[in-house]
Amino acid sequence: MAQWTSAVGPAQLARQLQAQQPRPAGPGARKPPAYRALADGIRLLVLEGRVPVAARLPAERELALALTVSRTTVAAAYEALRTEGFLESRRGAGSWTAVPAGNPLPARGLEPLPPEALGSMIDLGCAALPAPEPWLTRSVQGALEELPPYAHTHGDYPAGLPALRQMLADRYTARGIPTMPEQIMVTTGAMGAIDAICHLFAGRGERIAVESPSYANILQLMRSAGARLVPVAMAEGLGSWDLGRWRQVLRDAAPRLAYVVADFHNPTGALADEDQRRQLVEAARSAGTVLVVDETMTELHLDEDLEMPRPVCAFDPAGATVVTVGSASKAFWAGMRIGWVRAAPDVIRSLVAARAYADLGTPVLEQLGVNWLMRTGGWEEAVALRREQARENRDALVAAVRRELPEWEFAVPRGGLTLWVRTGGLSGSRLAEAGERVGVRVPSGPRFGVDGAFEGFVRLPFTVGGPVADEAAVRLAAAARLVESGAGGGGSEPPRSFVA
Repeated sequence: MAQWTSAVGPAQLARQLQAQQPRPAGPGARKPPAYRALADGIRLLVLEGRVPVAARLPAERELALALTVSRTTVAAAYEALRTEGFLESRRGAGSWTAVPAGNPLPARGLEPLPPEALGSMIDLGCAALPAPEPWLTRSVQGALEELPPYAHTHGDYPAGLPALRQMLADRYTARGIPTMPEQIMVTTGAMGAIDAICHLFAGRGERIAVESPSYANILQLMRSAGARLVPVAMAEGLGSWDLGRWRQVLRDAAPRLAYVVADFHNPTGALADEDQRRQLVEAARSAGTVLVVDETMTELHLDEDLEMPRPVCAFDPAGATVVTVGSASKAFWAGMRIGWVRAAPDVIRSLVAARAYADLGTPVLEQLGVNWLMRTGGWEEAVALRREQARENRDALVAAVRRELPEWEFAVPRGGLTLWVRTGGLSGSRLAEAGERVGVRVPSGPRFGVDGAFEGFVRLPFTVGGPVADEAAVRLAAAARLVESGAGGGGSEPPRSFVA
């Protein structure tokens, strides 16, 4: 790579490095030199994608001042990274991050593993389940039967197919939220919806308040759009919205947008109660902040005795504060890239107008498939199947982790697809790195935070069950032993093949 394409400031890099937990020293091992610890910390940030490849690093003197270490320490760390292939330098151009030849580029989000890697690697990175058959096949067959009239049109429906917009509006109305089709826009997944909302409301440099932790892919989307993220810490436990903090941040920072997942929060699994929802809407309204509510997990309530609270938009009858995002990806199948926005009609019109310069519209066949499911009752049956599968996976994973890693701490959520785990003092980044070597892919806590937070956590999704969940916990325990021993890269036994 000939030149750097982005830059990391000294204060930002120092915050990320200082948030890392040091590698534990094995029995009788000596503490590594300061330069080695610094090089190791930067390498971890690059491997996890939290410092992008081809990012210009601060000058030696600048980073030394930010870290309060000697310039000699930084110079030696940079030289070690150059030797290992993680840094390139050119006189007059500075130094920028790289990856050694033959290494895959690190992903900044939580992309699923390629199919060819699934035989030897258990993927706990992507919180998505296989399709709930036979409902996927039936929905496609139903969509094909309804396609001919649409095939005689141009096929571009920037707001979505009228039939699906009406169906989604009717479903909100049935939940007690009177809704017109003019309040619905169909999008290409929830990510497409939130991307459109961010571009409409929050231009480059605008503040967006986000839960801390929050969904990693959304955080990265917002960073890429040039937003200034304002984290709002969550309290402990599964009812963990701290409304005092939210009121203070919304009042003091005056963010243009706020993004929340009130239903089985990703990654913690928390569920906001009705009073928290009411207070959050009131605080956003008072601050003039648009509240974007991600409802992609709302139908994944796994405990049969759980009574779900009303949607957040129920507390915004005027429709001027809350913009709701939904999706078929979590409740049905990630391959069904259908999402939607519910908002005031003027917001929908603005989103549709802006869409002309982006993707023009969402695939017709997939919209017909979702509409067929919702019209025939197949959606309810498919979601019930999804809940059953997720519940069994959750219970199997919880039992396996408690057995293999009893020192790890977590609360069991009553819905959603994710378990947020405190790793007994071990570094989540180092666990993720060690996991790759023993055959389990797990995202570390800092991916879900801002500037290196949550180093002592990992996220475990309910995507595996039965013997695979048992084996995943065994491999996580092996990764934890590697981290505890202070073992470096390489030299570990390769994972045995495990085909679910």
